[in-house]
Formats: sequence, C-alpha cells, structure tokens
Amino acid sequence: MTQLSRLISILTLLKSKRILTSTELAEKYDVSVRTIYRDIRKLEEAGVPIVTIEGRGYSLMDGYSVAPVQFTEKQANALITAEHLVKQTKDASFVEDFDEALTKIKSVFRSSIQEKSERLSDKILVIDDYWYDLEPINSNALSEIQLAITNFNYVEINYTKVNDTERSFRKIEPCAMYSTNQKWILIAWCHLRNDFRAFRIDRIQHFKILPEKFEDRKFNLQEYFTSCPFEDK
Repeated sequence: MTQLSRLISILTLLKSKRILTSTELAEKYDVSVRTIYRDIRKLEEAGVPIVTIEGRGYSLMDGYSVAPVQFTEKQANALITAEHLVKQTKDASFVEDFDEALTKIKSVFRSSIQEKSERLSDKILVIDDYWYDLEPINSNALSEIQLAITNFNYVEINYTKVNDTERSFRKIEPCAMYSTNQKWILIAWCHLRNDFRAFRIDRIQHFKILPEKFEDRKFNLQEYFTSCPFEDK
C-alpha cells in the first residue's frame, strides 16, 4: 500500500472509530509504529485536527468533517503513469491491491480530471524489459509533457540526438509516450520533419509548453508499434 492510500485509510478509520492507537494502526498496515507517527504528522500538517489522548491513542476533533480529496491534473497523471508501471510487476496480488486502491482514488477525481486521465492512459505504454543492469536515466520533463498531451498544447524543444553534440530546435505536437530500458520516449508530430518522430525525454535540453492548441491527430499507440517507427534518437 502506498503512503497516500494509507493516509486516506487512516483518516477514514479515525472518522469511523472513537480512538485508535499507533500500535493498532501499525499492525493493521504492517508498518512500524515510527511510520504511523510520521503518517499522523503528515495528516496534521495537511490541516487534519488530530487529538492525541495521552496513554490511549488518537482521535479526531469533535465536529470535524472530512472534505473531499482533490487531485491536480499532474497528480492524477502521476497515478495513471504509476498504474502502467505497476502492471509490469510479476506479483499478481500486489497488482490487484494497487488496482483496488487506485479505483477508490479515481472515484474522487473531478469529472474533467477523470476524462483527461483516461485520455492519458490510452497514450502510455510500458514495454516489459529486463535491462536491470543499466544506469538510471534521468529527466525532468515527464509531468509537464503529459499535461501537453492531454490538453493538446504545442511544445517547443531543443533536442540532442544520440552521438550528436548539435542541438536542434523543434516545434512538436506531443501525442503519446512509452517506457523502455529505463527511459521514456515521447511520440510527437514534428513540424521540422513534417512527420511523427520519437524523442527520448532525457535528451530534451529545454522545452516550452505553448498556450496555443493543436488539432487531435487521433494518434493510436498500438497501431504505431505495428508499423516501423522512425525514432529521432
């Protein structure tokens, strides 16, 4: 269970039960008492009025009402991306538990967030691979580019290919992305090449999401892989 799922569950329990002890919570979630202490502090920092009853446990202040949890679009996108990554896990029980937790979380998404998260889910693919000895490849653009995909925003990038020191300027229409060998690949319509191209996100040196929108090209990720994709590596 993720920390987010555990925090939501603890808050629900506090609403349904008068007093909870740290030991009781630790045993329920199979974590240490120290972890429960940190969870309680997280809830308090989020504004939840938890009352510590000396020698007895935790309770919610009388009259407190739990407001619906609100997720930003980027947070929802992160959960959808995690869903695709978790599906590569070989432990069926873990995948099932994650799916159940995510279903509960999705139930509080605003309708506009729900629609866009479903759109993103169709635009992501994680290819099962076993290159575990590769060094981690770092990038810092995934969340922003996912927003551009779901909102149909043009993106300007400076891009460097593999084994090439020259940067090229591109204006692109981001359509989908997939993960393989510990790196994320963006599929986009490139106005320089006037065709679809694949860009390694870690090789995008600079990017700018533009306010102007492009028309949906109805790009299909599965169909893309049945053809012979040309990657602008």
